[in-house]
Amino acid sequence: MLRKEVNELLTQTDPETPMGDMFRQYWIPALLASELPEDDCPPTRVKLLGERLIAFRDSKGRYGLMDEFCAHRGVSLWFGRNEEGGLRCPYHGWKYDYQGNCVEVPSEPEESGFCEKIKLRAYPLIKVGDILWTHMGDKENRPPEPEWEFATVPAEQTYTSKRWQECNWLQAMEGGIDSSHVSFLHSGSLKSDPLFRGAKGNQYNQNDKKPVFEVVEADGGLYIGARRMAEDGHYYWRITPWVMPSFTMVPPRGDHPMHGHFWIPIDDHNCWAWSFDYHPTRALTTDERQAMIDGWGVHNQYVPGTFRPRQNKDNDYLMDRDAQKRGESYSGIWGIAMQDASLQESMGPIVDRTKENLVSTDNGIIMARHRLRKAVTALRDKGTPPPGRTTDHQMVRSAARVLPPDQPFKDAMKDDLTVRPGVKQTSV
Repeated sequence: MLRKEVNELLTQTDPETPMGDMFRQYWIPALLASELPEDDCPPTRVKLLGERLIAFRDSKGRYGLMDEFCAHRGVSLWFGRNEEGGLRCPYHGWKYDYQGNCVEVPSEPEESGFCEKIKLRAYPLIKVGDILWTHMGDKENRPPEPEWEFATVPAEQTYTSKRWQECNWLQAMEGGIDSSHVSFLHSGSLKSDPLFRGAKGNQYNQNDKKPVFEVVEADGGLYIGARRMAEDGHYYWRITPWVMPSFTMVPPRGDHPMHGHFWIPIDDHNCWAWSFDYHPTRALTTDERQAMIDGWGVHNQYVPGTFRPRQNKDNDYLMDRDAQKRGESYSGIWGIAMQDASLQESMGPIVDRTKENLVSTDNGIIMARHRLRKAVTALRDKGTPPPGRTTDHQMVRSAARVLPPDQPFKDAMKDDLTVRPGVKQTSV
């Protein structure tokens, strides 16, 4: 359990909160590149870390991310005209460039210099892979641009989606580092999901539902190891990397693509669950990519025209009690992504962690909270930059492997947990 004040410290991310300040130390996903598909396309609303923003792509292909509201009388620039190198407010014609600079106020004489006094808060927006990333902190303390493996392999080897999740980022992220629930919540999907089924490791998940956890600290976060029994007294290890503050990877299965998540606060009661799949050494097959589009694996289906899942709390996630009773789905909810999201949202917008009763399989969650608390207080009290900001922290992979009982995973799997270009993932 956590004390109330610690829970608030870790879950509140609006401007001028300690955890909000910490998230602003990192490059974070802001939009899919497909949301701004061409020059002068319609602008897009974005909400991150409690800030309402507008994103657009100008006539020269430059991406802009700035305060949603015109500095004149507060009109939303979502209604704006994206034209001739800037976004023009339709109310009185004030125009802004991709850096938030006001470049035209039609009612004022040009020689007055009035434009030079007006600037909207703006953040950089860069394309790496199929994601547009932003850094919302101080320019002087900006870390190197992202180099995550899933975002830097060729386009035919990767696929990314996002969904609106109606709960705080922390309880969503904690689900991403909890390997013990797989043997229960996802047991039916291990047999039926085309992006999971057929792997030898699935049998170990099903046969041993009492994993032993071993958590190893890394410079940028944690390696969370879950150990289950395999044959001949050997251990089946599944290793989940967590890189601060909110990047997680799911241990792979067979030759299926690898996958993982970013959990990015929209505000304190909502987050973006970013989900990616990629294969480090081959293109995704047509069937694999279509399965991702159709919502299998870590992805989901949407309400048309939105990023809200088709299965959501307003329709009880389309739970099928008959399928639950027949054993086709342990929870009665279709799809791995929504099996997770439904239960995380059921905790409420921000779970009351003072009421928890944690056990040994929660060691990864306990240590992640400790690392977050330590980092956020060091930033708040001493100005110490948090871990996980440099590209060497991004050179991580999840892995699964069978080892003899006398081989610690932290030694035997050191290379397996590191990006090695041209080398496929270590999987079972």
